[in-house]
Amino acid sequence: MTDNQEDPHRLVSAAVVVGVDGTPASHSAIRWGATVAARRGRRLILAYGMNSTPAKTWLVAYKPMVDEAVQTLRTHGEQALATGVQVVHEAAPELAPDTLLSEHSPAKMLIELSKSAHMVVLGSRRGGAIAHLGSTILAVASHGQGTIVAVREDNEDITDGPVVVGVDGSPVSDTAVAAAFAEAAERGAELVAVHTWSDLTFTEFASTGYIEIPAEDLQTAEQAVLAERLAGWQQRYPEVTVRREVYPSTPAMHLREWSERAQLVVVGSRGRGGFRGLLLGSTSQSLIQRAACPVMITRPG
Repeated sequence: MTDNQEDPHRLVSAAVVVGVDGTPASHSAIRWGATVAARRGRRLILAYGMNSTPAKTWLVAYKPMVDEAVQTLRTHGEQALATGVQVVHEAAPELAPDTLLSEHSPAKMLIELSKSAHMVVLGSRRGGAIAHLGSTILAVASHGQGTIVAVREDNEDITDGPVVVGVDGSPVSDTAVAAAFAEAAERGAELVAVHTWSDLTFTEFASTGYIEIPAEDLQTAEQAVLAERLAGWQQRYPEVTVRREVYPSTPAMHLREWSERAQLVVVGSRGRGGFRGLLLGSTSQSLIQRAACPVMITRPG
């Protein structure tokens, strides 16, 4: 694969794409992505965004400085990709990954690649800090297409525990349910479907009109909503054992708690009332930063 390729769609036909920046967090993402690519027989692409445009803009009147700055960025990218290839060889020796060194920013590059990738995988650091050049992972999760996976540093080797999916009753979460069933079936794992009645915190929830409705009636109604969302997929994947968990509020909190014992958490990119292209929903953003296992964010299509 050549550097600065102008047609990324042609290159990444259903490939697993991993964003690389040379950090330990991105190495965790590389290992996780390599394992998935090897298991599914897919190509693996390691992609590095140089983000050389600012240097060219700011130093436009000083061409020697521009050339030096761009070469420094290129050298760092080449080193990061070379190290990434070694990480792949250690995690999945059978793979021969492709590499892509782009002049675009990491976010722009990965959003473009997401349009035809099987999934895009990025790393995030412990303690809530976002890796991959600052806010890149949030930008890609907000504006990318298809499936985006955030892998926290040092949690790429988690293979025990259930696959957990957040179900809010919206059509968007149906995509997450479909992905979660497929992941659980492939991994031979139990599927835990977590559904909440409200996006409010418990204190806010308790002060609303919900409290006037008998709790048992709400519980019965919301169990029915969850059963409806799962029914067709349980028939399609009869080998998957499903556990249903219904809570009154705070989906992010409950999903984070489940992430402590899960091997993967799956959520839809947009829940009730959201608009595509705005900031990533609070539940997904919270999970990216704080979940104890990898987080998969899905989009329709």
